Amino acid sequence: MPLWSGDLVLNEACWTWTVTVGLLVNISTSILFLVLILQDQPLAAVLVGYGLSVPYNIVATVRVWRSAARYSGPSLHADLARIVTVTLMAGLTLT
Repeated sequence: MPLWSGDLVLNEACWTWTVTVGLLVNISTSILFLVLILQDQPLAAVLVGYGLSVPYNIVATVRVWRSAARYSGPSLHADLARIVTVTLMAGLTLT
């Protein structure tokens, strides 16, 4: 599976799948979380809010980490992609 194994190009793994799709996944699950909380369904809210976003964030982080290891360009780019991904995914997971 290219998403987990890191076979994607670093640019695509980081910017497309982690930043763009990651933000969409996390914003969507946060909205659903709030809607379910307002409907007094806390268990469903937690399952949707964290059960969908946290696994995605873990896969996104591993994907970028492994793609960065295969990156043949400047090591600074690989290091920055890792830093951005870990920071973004941790921030989105913890909020």
